[in-house]
Amino acid sequence: MPAKYENWTASDAIDKSLHDNDIHYLSGDIANDNVSETIKWILSANLNKKPKKTLTLYVNTYGGDLYEAFALIDVMKQSYHHIRTIGVGAIMSAGFLIFASGKQGERYIGKNTGIMNHQHSDTMDAKMHDMKAAMHENQNCEQRAYQVLREATGYTLAQVKKYFDSPSDQYFTAKDLIKLNVADHIL
Repeated sequence: MPAKYENWTASDAIDKSLHDNDIHYLSGDIANDNVSETIKWILSANLNKKPKKTLTLYVNTYGGDLYEAFALIDVMKQSYHHIRTIGVGAIMSAGFLIFASGKQGERYIGKNTGIMNHQHSDTMDAKMHDMKAAMHENQNCEQRAYQVLREATGYTLAQVKKYFDSPSDQYFTAKDLIKLNVADHIL
């Protein structure tokens, strides 16, 4: 933020107002820049632990880097303050996992939100030993994604695989997410 108020843009004033009201808007690709800002927002709020409050994270993304999503999810889970998630626009791929990781009972989904979960594997064009290592890491990422969904829904691993393990992308409606325990309320 600029040091002098008279140098602030309208965007600076909006960002400050949102920050002062414990609200953050995560949009665009899940990548280092915007995830770092979101993590810093959570850490900043956690510097003052009294009184306990609810932080509101709006999520609007087609997805992106799964490792960045896991970093954010870990920080969300370690937060002293509750994190309410509100899915608007699109919650897809890595964004689906971030949204689902909000505090149970505090996950809101817009009725017109585009929602997609997919397998977290890539096609590989490499030497055999590189392919084996990449396949092993894809399996590790898949297991972490399953664990995130287990914690978010309260399902067993078998139930998570039944509902979310598909050979192709899965598209859901807001009502579907309520039925699947991924969201709690429709806006």
